Amino acid sequence: MSSRVVILDLGSIDPGDLDLSALDRVCNHWTRFDTTAAEQTAARIAAADVVVSNKVVIGAAEMDAAPGLRLICIAATGSNNVDLEAARARNIAVTNVTGYATPAVVQHVLAIMLHWATGLWQQHQAVRSGDWCRSPHFCLLGPAYGARVRELAGRRLGIVGFGELGQAVARAAEAFGMQVRVADRPGAPHQAGRVPLQALLPQVDVLSLHCPLTADTWHLIGARELALLSPESLLINTARGGIVDEQALADALRAGRPGAAAVDTLSVEPPPPDHPLLAADIPNLLVTPHAAWSSQEARQRLVDEIAANITAFRHGEGRNRIG
Repeated sequence: MSSRVVILDLGSIDPGDLDLSALDRVCNHWTRFDTTAAEQTAARIAAADVVVSNKVVIGAAEMDAAPGLRLICIAATGSNNVDLEAARARNIAVTNVTGYATPAVVQHVLAIMLHWATGLWQQHQAVRSGDWCRSPHFCLLGPAYGARVRELAGRRLGIVGFGELGQAVARAAEAFGMQVRVADRPGAPHQAGRVPLQALLPQVDVLSLHCPLTADTWHLIGARELALLSPESLLINTARGGIVDEQALADALRAGRPGAAAVDTLSVEPPPPDHPLLAADIPNLLVTPHAAWSSQEARQRLVDEIAANITAFRHGEGRNRIG
């Protein structure tokens, strides 16, 4: 089958360091765009059989503009940028990619927890500022430079979203001696061995979010939930920005509850300069630019999986079909 394939936002996957030969092997005509604005989408996919999108929105209007469209490959796990109902109504298959970034996300989450536990940056700054040189002792203890050095062993990690990522984070945390507790799945009945979210929050030292963004998880962590966290606790969000009420988090951190937070995703990306979590006066907040997933190895796996999804579709197989 001769395919006309359009990838709408290659730049969000490949800044130039990936091997794209797997894509070249599966299709004989690629049109690649580094970025695509919303108003450009319909025209760019009008002649396509297959469209690849990482974050560009493809709704009913865009599908109607592409009468030959048969497959949408989401270059991610989340599917909120594609109208799945509209795709089903038009007999357009939709695939995604799962599991490709698990090692990268897990090491990002562990890096945050270790940064929180060890105060490495504060230690480095204390050395650079001369505090160690002025110390009357051979070492410089945390209180001398405003840090608390603690151990992960024995601390309680709460996980919201216990799919592949949540389970992988749990295994890594247990290797450090942490006690893992899992919240009930939002919007689902109670499961044996899991803890209702409201009961879980006061129990944990670290809360890590790994659930998808759905109607049930929008603002799942709001002012009420943040107030239940310990003043010594750490909140980590590497899932989706909308799961946390961002203004409520900014206010809570200013009030000292939770004690710290690290977010890798925001509800608007890229964020406007006046985003609530970019304010300069918020203490103990680390914001990273949706980069937890972005190791070169993970992005290469993503590209290779997209190629495999297209090949499977051409052979009549339902590999990674979500619509």
